[in-house]
Amino acid sequence: MLGDYQLAGPPAFYPSSPNMYVWTKLPVTFGVNGRRRPGAEHPGHLEAVRHRTTSVTLVASEFTAEVRVAAKEEAADGVVTLTLREVSGHPLPRWEPGAHVDLILDEVPARQYSLCGNPDDHHEYRVGILRDADGRGSSKYVHDRLEVGDVIRIRGPRNNFPLIASPRYLFIAGGIGVTPILPMIRAAEAAGAGWRLVYGGRQRASMAFLGELAGYGDRVTVLPQDETGLLPLADLLAAPQPDTLVYCCGPEPLLAAVEQQCAAWPSRSLHLERFAPKPQTEPVRTDAFEVVLQRSELTLTVPPDRSILSMVEEAGDCMMICVSRSCTARLVLDL
Repeated sequence: MLGDYQLAGPPAFYPSSPNMYVWTKLPVTFGVNGRRRPGAEHPGHLEAVRHRTTSVTLVASEFTAEVRVAAKEEAADGVVTLTLREVSGHPLPRWEPGAHVDLILDEVPARQYSLCGNPDDHHEYRVGILRDADGRGSSKYVHDRLEVGDVIRIRGPRNNFPLIASPRYLFIAGGIGVTPILPMIRAAEAAGAGWRLVYGGRQRASMAFLGELAGYGDRVTVLPQDETGLLPLADLLAAPQPDTLVYCCGPEPLLAAVEQQCAAWPSRSLHLERFAPKPQTEPVRTDAFEVVLQRSELTLTVPPDRSILSMVEEAGDCMMICVSRSCTARLVLDL
């Protein structure tokens, strides 16, 4: 179910047979009739999502508001926390562990940051921000220019990393990836669930919220890399643990390693949040191969730098293929 939506512009159709309708572009506006608090409205922001040959433009209409920086504190070397409150004192939207908001800053791109405060406090949001010297400028703006009392805009919250009810949890955090884990721990504690956090970082001084986590005692294991090496994932995840969900957030090498170690765990045991899209893997075959269009009596050679779809588009007027390369030297299609 898409919910409340309408077209935001004319769609672009892919050439197809008379009984099929396939779009290459479909602009959609969501939340058309949604109600928002006066003073917190925004005409929406444009999100273009493209995968291979298909693009979808979404005009997203979400809660936005002006908020004031009520506090800015150093949480570790290179990490600050911001406490944000609505400028007029109005309550902010409810959120659940795993949610994030967009910070809309002057002169730099908007950036998503995980909420790491108390979901029961409806008047302030807290985010933790690592200064990324190689980023797009948002974190440097926060660290170098944003001051207590400044007013910025937020958009959201939204949650792509929800905490699912479970008797037990294993939380694994790497660096600033600990931020969404903090409210998850509080929620697990309040629900009476069993849990454990293994928290790694480059060095202890750069690992945020250690003082806050110290109150949980031995349920939190802190493993700075310069003291203990890489996280012992093989030992932690060697055997599936019954009725246990694994939640992990951190840099891509950690996420990839956790995915590999959890391959033998039951389906849907592992939940990840990435800071960036998962890197694309290389095709199984990197050399040229043949595609036989059986019905059309055509044989096409697909070079290493082309996809099946792009080659067939040149030779045929209708195609729906869910893969872009072949595992074999010759592929026969009923086209």
